[in-house]
Amino acid sequence: MNQLDMQGRVAVITGGAQGIGYAVAQRMLSSGAAVALWDINEAQLAAAREALAAFGSVSTVVVELTDEAAVDAATRATVERHGRLDALVNSAGITGGNGTTWELAPEVWRRVIEVNLIGCYLTCRAVVPQMLKQGYGRIVNIASVAGKEGNPNASHYSASKAGLIGLTKSLGKELAKSGVLVNAVTPAAARTPIFDSMKPEHIEFMLSKIPMGRFLQVDEAASMITWLATEDCAFSTGAVFDLSGGRATY
Repeated sequence: MNQLDMQGRVAVITGGAQGIGYAVAQRMLSSGAAVALWDINEAQLAAAREALAAFGSVSTVVVELTDEAAVDAATRATVERHGRLDALVNSAGITGGNGTTWELAPEVWRRVIEVNLIGCYLTCRAVVPQMLKQGYGRIVNIASVAGKEGNPNASHYSASKAGLIGLTKSLGKELAKSGVLVNAVTPAAARTPIFDSMKPEHIEFMLSKIPMGRFLQVDEAASMITWLATEDCAFSTGAVFDLSGGRATY
């Protein structure tokens, strides 16, 4: 494993209690960062904090990411605890299950957009002023290859991730001269708990589209995401980095 330098940095990871977010937390801690995990699941957060404490400084905040006041409070609590906020990884997300666009219930469609897109807008909105004050920051949004290609039977998820790519590009341009860089990654599917909400045939469809013939490993995602949160990432912003095993070539 290559050594990445995040010594003295503080990173917020949403959805950090499991899956890709948890793997990112472990990699960042091993790279010298302190991490703050924001998640809605209090029990999973407590378990993650206990497991990750062996690697470094970990704090947790139970937060509903679609609640503006809760996100603002989480930001204040994190800065008060750690003294600064250098990186934000927007990893929290839901699939909302599978179904054709006309079969998906409006409340399900809206909830996926709220969590996957509006939640990321709210976290960016909350942390950017602190990063601007510091003159430094790195934001990494975890989108999806579905946001590029549009997966059938997942219009809500695909639309939310396409929107997140657009948010990344706009915010990256707005902050380009500030020292705060904003990038996204577009993973193909990784075998994480998010699979529990998908139909088996949808999982098989996703696997069939990956030229490498396997799913993404969370440690592979964590390597790229952590690098994007370091000072070594210095001239990329508003960019989209592929993690699709060859599925997407743009």
